[in-house]
Amino acid sequence: MPQSSQFEPAYIQTYKKGLLQEKIKAAYKLLSPCNLCPQKCGVDRLSGETGICKTAKHALVSSYNPHFGEEKPLVGTAGSGTIFFTHCNLMCLFCQNFDISHEGHGQKIAAAELAAVMLALQQHGCHNINFVTPSHVVPQILSALEIAIQEGLSVPLVYNSGGYDLPATLKLLDGVFDIYMPDFKFWEPQIAESACLAKDYPEIARQALREMHRQVGDLTIDEDGIAQKGLLIRHLVLPGGLAGTREIMRFIAQEISTHSYVNLMSQYRPCGRASEVKGLNASLSPTDFQTALQAAKAEGITRLDQPGRSFLFR
Repeated sequence: MPQSSQFEPAYIQTYKKGLLQEKIKAAYKLLSPCNLCPQKCGVDRLSGETGICKTAKHALVSSYNPHFGEEKPLVGTAGSGTIFFTHCNLMCLFCQNFDISHEGHGQKIAAAELAAVMLALQQHGCHNINFVTPSHVVPQILSALEIAIQEGLSVPLVYNSGGYDLPATLKLLDGVFDIYMPDFKFWEPQIAESACLAKDYPEIARQALREMHRQVGDLTIDEDGIAQKGLLIRHLVLPGGLAGTREIMRFIAQEISTHSYVNLMSQYRPCGRASEVKGLNASLSPTDFQTALQAAKAEGITRLDQPGRSFLFR
């Protein structure tokens, strides 16, 4: 689904119309009491209180870099400009970035500093700005974006979340993000409860994917194979079929789109506190992954990301 290289990110027009400032104000209102995400902790983050995400008024960033390990349409030749936010609103016990999400490795960052990071990644040649784990820092991202636009930001933005996002918050991002990249982690509420204490995760994720797709549709790429707009769904295959891969693929095919771009990820390994969850104390077997791959294709999902990407961290 190629698009012209003259593609303009949606946030440019949103800013020019004066709508971005309205979105910023509305987003900050959600921080006191905090109802930004499905956790709905109700704390006053603007006054320094913190809830599940352990983040108050200012976002924290653990790292940023041109990333060559993301999906093929994001990486291109110059990498995806990833910004890794510290902490998370979905505390998966097996998180492969446990030191960031659970242990809080990172530094506070003001809006002007975050804008400068975005611009630096664009200057480096990155094809997009990829916000990793953004669900709990939406207002902070929007504030930084306003500054970055004024300084010349012009590449697409990627909302790279765990899929635990409120549709009401996502609606604030309509006209801001052109690319959504959520996970759909678990189909069964009991598994979600065991793995991340979020029994409502499957239903929330279904609602989130529907809203994301409503906004941006299927993934579209330019003539060079670079993503410009649309939904890209990640699914980490778990040992023993614990993730409910077939059911998730069926949902995507039947209720989102058979043209959905999906990354079936095979890199599961026991990290963090994975040993506390029955069945997650072993790495993924080749048989488990092949079963998941066959299930995806059987359910009509054939637009799959290609494995074998290289990694570069700076």
